[in-house]
Amino acid sequence: MAGEEETPLAPGLYLVATPIGNLGDITLRALDVLRRADRIACEDTRQTQKLLNHFQIATPTESCHEFNETSRAAGFIAAIQAGRRIAVVTDAGMPGISDPGSRLAAAAIAAGVPVVPIPGANAALSALVASGLPTSEFLFLGFLPEKAGARRTRLEELLRETAGTGRTLIFYEAPHRILETLADVEAVFGPDARVVAARELTKLHEEFLRGTAAEIRSQLTDRDRVRGEFTLLVEAAREAKTPASTAATVAAQVAELQAREGLDEKEALKRLARDLGRGKSELYRELQRERASSRGGR
Repeated sequence: MAGEEETPLAPGLYLVATPIGNLGDITLRALDVLRRADRIACEDTRQTQKLLNHFQIATPTESCHEFNETSRAAGFIAAIQAGRRIAVVTDAGMPGISDPGSRLAAAAIAAGVPVVPIPGANAALSALVASGLPTSEFLFLGFLPEKAGARRTRLEELLRETAGTGRTLIFYEAPHRILETLADVEAVFGPDARVVAARELTKLHEEFLRGTAAEIRSQLTDRDRVRGEFTLLVEAAREAKTPASTAATVAAQVAELQAREGLDEKEALKRLARDLGRGKSELYRELQRERASSRGGR
């Protein structure tokens, strides 16, 4: 290590992974780069300063977050071209993975500036290796859409794309949305889909909930309060499955309700939405897509 410290740190953009909970997960190489960089670009300077103070690192910091990453890129690249070393960190984990950093890295590469990854803690991979679900093929998908309709549509797309593959799908989810997301996973992938909800990874209250979609949703529903950031893993079953909500088309289900109960289309949609636990406007959009697709196929 002493020999490495005597070697000058080459000019470049260093993407430095930081702990996702336990400070002991910082690597020796990450500490070395943070100490010897000329500047540290941070998602949140206040959050990073706590880490730097803990390890007695005095390198100056500068903000580089979702809203200014593109505008700051030119200045960082110019500094590197002038011989400087810029380290990039986010609040926790690897820059660019559901966090700022990817646009800055792309701009640096386009400018011919060296980009150096400094590996370390990552919630998705940490959850995967301890999940018990298949690790040979997996898809990291970040955060699902916040709106219920868009989230359900995205899950249905993923089911069609991955059904029968046995892959593990990995998502990040906030505690206030985890129950809604699990309900959608249960509706789309089925109540028996294998699911793992990893909470508070590497922290004092780290927890892995393993079971079916229905079981995990029931366990979390029974809690007074759901806390902590989640990494949610869903196994795409090796047997292909049709999305529950599209096993019969919306148009067919609406027509059946109209014929059986004498409802008009508006009331039939309202009843179907209630029966499926979905939004009326979401089903209406799906109905319109089916009709447009039908017209296009003529």
